[in-house]
Amino acid sequence: MASFSIQHEVALGNIGEGEWVLCFHWGTYNYDDGRSDDGYRFIWRRPDGSLQPSRGQACIPSASDIFELMRLATQAGWFIKVEK
Repeated sequence: MASFSIQHEVALGNIGEGEWVLCFHWGTYNYDDGRSDDGYRFIWRRPDGSLQPSRGQACIPSASDIFELMRLATQAGWFIKVEK
């Protein structure tokens, strides 16, 4: 098992405004055995703003959504730059 600590987030829409929102995160995966790894993930936020974990999978409607989230992360200054 692992938990995830969000360090950066961008979203396609406004979180917590009654709609499902696809998000792109950079963060740290913290494993039960004490290890950790930094990495990216896509995840949905529910209409109330809470996260919808789906066993590590998020259904992404289109490639354009992926590219838009990466563009937003680049614009925010954390995509690629945060990699070690």
